[in-house]
Amino acid sequence: MMKQAAEGRQLVDHSRISRSTFGIRHSVFGISHSTFGIRNSTFLVLLIIGAAWSFGSGSSESWILFRGDAQLTGVARSSLPERLKVAWTFPAGDGIESTAAISSGSVYVGSFDSYLYALELDTGQLRWKYKAQDEIKSSPLVVNQVIYFGDESGVFHALDARTGQRKWSFQADAGITSSANFAQGRVLFGSYDQYLYCLSADDGSLLWKLETGGYVHATPAVLKQDVAIVGCDGYFRLLRIQDGREKMKLDLRAYVGASPAIRDNRAYVGTFESQVLCIDVEKAQTLWQYEHARRHFPFYSSAAVTDDLVLVGGRDKMLHALDRQTGEKIWTFQAGARVDSSPVVVEDRVVFGSTDGLIYVLKLDSGQVLWQFDTGSSILASPSVASGKLVIGTADGLLYCFAAE
Repeated sequence: MMKQAAEGRQLVDHSRISRSTFGIRHSVFGISHSTFGIRNSTFLVLLIIGAAWSFGSGSSESWILFRGDAQLTGVARSSLPERLKVAWTFPAGDGIESTAAISSGSVYVGSFDSYLYALELDTGQLRWKYKAQDEIKSSPLVVNQVIYFGDESGVFHALDARTGQRKWSFQADAGITSSANFAQGRVLFGSYDQYLYCLSADDGSLLWKLETGGYVHATPAVLKQDVAIVGCDGYFRLLRIQDGREKMKLDLRAYVGASPAIRDNRAYVGTFESQVLCIDVEKAQTLWQYEHARRHFPFYSSAAVTDDLVLVGGRDKMLHALDRQTGEKIWTFQAGARVDSSPVVVEDRVVFGSTDGLIYVLKLDSGQVLWQFDTGSSILASPSVASGKLVIGTADGLLYCFAAE
């Protein structure tokens, strides 16, 4: 089922709406000791950890960071209708590589025009826009009505999600393409200055930073009380969120731009050496590696991981579905151009974009095409799925929202 992009461009007039000021609490969890009379410090620690995992689970109404949850699994908790149509489109001033965040009925997305846009999810109407210092490639994170993202000048921003007013900012020494993750009242992200940063979510103060041997392009994944990161120096690292102490470092012998997906203490990531790796985080060893028998191209797309499958796009123009336990190929799908867009699993389907301009929906167990849409522009961004809607941007700066036909 092929549709034309022009069809969506005529659906909605994007009018501006005025800002209003809302007060929000600076407390990450909004919990005071006196409220519950908590005196046992051990219990408080467990409460905080529980809140962090609650963040990681997400809901069907939200898609609050790059891969949908803190473990970066790329699995949606919302369903999608079998038949989709364009509900609205929004034209940004330049290309969109950022993956949209969806929270509390709003869509947040960055653009190469240096603006972060806040739109109404149901209509696509502009609620507000915020001008950063440079292009925005980082995907926004939304936690407790605060938006966190970086720009290519190295500024990391925290905004009030309701008004777009800046709460604080932090200056790194190079561009920030890495999207942020959240745990224990902290935001974590990488920079092209070769550091992984951990900041206080409340005020942006630096809690710790770790120097790597290359650009940190990927988004860090949260695993209980640790953070996992893969850098362009080719190392997989596991660090304590509390103090940044390195617990594990594994040489992958490959340049890595993708973000790790974590499931059952295993990390899954593609490399620029044309391989997809499964890493046992506890044992610090590679359990399996997959490489296509004939086509050897880098993997830039981040993986989606279910109970049974690992799904990852390649610059070989294919989406690969692998057995999660063994790494054996289950099926591959041939797109018309490279697949840098990271796939999202929605129940029994998988959704992704390609630089051929198409958005694909495939059957999860076979790779059969169920639906596709031609945007007429290259797609580097990854899908966001929440509240029964699919949101994705294109290289020509058009943000699409698809809903029930």
